[in-house]
Amino acid sequence: MGFDRPPRGTVFSSHKRKTCPRCGHPEDACACSKAAAAPSGPVRVCRETKGRKGKGVTVVRGLALQHEELKAIAKRLKQVCGSGGTVKGDTIEIQGDHRDRVVDELIRAGHDAKRAGG
Repeated sequence: MGFDRPPRGTVFSSHKRKTCPRCGHPEDACACSKAAAAPSGPVRVCRETKGRKGKGVTVVRGLALQHEELKAIAKRLKQVCGSGGTVKGDTIEIQGDHRDRVVDELIRAGHDAKRAGG
């Protein structure tokens, strides 16, 4: 009949856990995070000021890792730089311009990191 469509995610749930925006499952049972794609290229480290009232942050993109692993790497980078930062989605943001330190630390950790931008 007309019921051959794939499900579009959870319509209602009484649990307070977050759900994955891609597959609609709870984050701890996410189907798409277990099948994480291989990195498509080197890890890019750049500096951005857009949307931050002129304050510069170092942004790390291209790490194809789980959220917990990203948080661990972000913690190490914040310690090395002596600065604050956060994980937003699949990017790591470190406050200030620390591109060279971040690239060096990522290379030490075994990642193919490159400085991007000016």
